[in-house]
Amino acid sequence: MKFVDEAFIDVAAGDGGNGCVSFRHEKYKEFGGPNGGDGGRGGHVYALADPNLNTLVDFRYSRRHEARRGGHGMGSDMFGAAGEDITLKMPVGTIIGDAETGQTLHELLTPGEKIMIAKGGDGGFGNMRFKSAINRAPRQKTPGWPGERKSLKLELKVLADVGLLGMPNAGKSTFIAAVSNARPKIADYPFTTLHPNLGVVRVGPEQSFVVADIPGLIEGASEGAGLGHQFLRHLQRTRLLLHIVDVAPFDEAVDPVAQARAIVAELKKYDQTLYEKPRWLVLNKIDMLPEGERAARVRDFVKRLRWKGPVFEISALTRAGCEPLVQAIYQHVRAGQAAAAPEEAPDPRFDQGI
Repeated sequence: MKFVDEAFIDVAAGDGGNGCVSFRHEKYKEFGGPNGGDGGRGGHVYALADPNLNTLVDFRYSRRHEARRGGHGMGSDMFGAAGEDITLKMPVGTIIGDAETGQTLHELLTPGEKIMIAKGGDGGFGNMRFKSAINRAPRQKTPGWPGERKSLKLELKVLADVGLLGMPNAGKSTFIAAVSNARPKIADYPFTTLHPNLGVVRVGPEQSFVVADIPGLIEGASEGAGLGHQFLRHLQRTRLLLHIVDVAPFDEAVDPVAQARAIVAELKKYDQTLYEKPRWLVLNKIDMLPEGERAARVRDFVKRLRWKGPVFEISALTRAGCEPLVQAIYQHVRAGQAAAAPEEAPDPRFDQGI
């Protein structure tokens, strides 16, 4: 299925039905009185967060979504039927914004969350509503109110705890395949990853976190080079970034330190907030270095990069060093979740000495 993380749609709630002017016509009742009913409300438009969806491709080719209008009122005190509502299923993590102003209207962050994005119009009043002591035979009625009409921009930002950064062929897809249930395409040429991949990493019973892999970044991505820059939005909700670096490139002319600096520069150009997220350095393909040179090569790399944060040495291919890294990530994510959770209010009985 094609991955689409942005779409524009038009939604229209149903108009309300019109009120009715009607009078009773029954035998032996000279003054039957008004009996025109109200119109029914128009159908609403809802958005539903569906955890089984991971792309907005359905909205790329179906832009117009319109609910039915309410039924008109009729005589004999009959009200019009309400218009049928419609529900649009969207992936969890979808941001719904106004296409004209750019204002964010809603965010679907919880599976099963359902929100109204366009309200149906109320039905009009029939003439029975206008009956009074001085107006015994009203002939007034009101039309139904129009439903809301909106032009919306849908933007998908996947929900993940950890995001992977790195040059093409740094081993990000191999790493996510080694530690999670994800099975991305892996090959020996650049830009194998064409869209974000999500993987659930199981640490223990009921202990897990989600990793997001995006296409590799290259220098000049902010000017449109490569693929990864347009997918950086999917890392904005993560708690931790793993900067994966290939410390043993096949081309000896390639400098891993220069590549790592280029990634950091592109990250800063894209979003300062994303640049300031916690970021760990992961030196991959350590198995490709001679065992006697590994420690010296790692020290030289960290010194030249002037890196002050955590450093991990792994081989995603052989899975060496992956388990300690996974455990450290889980502890970091768990600590972040605990810090973000609202504190429970103290029991007032303890303050009163009860």
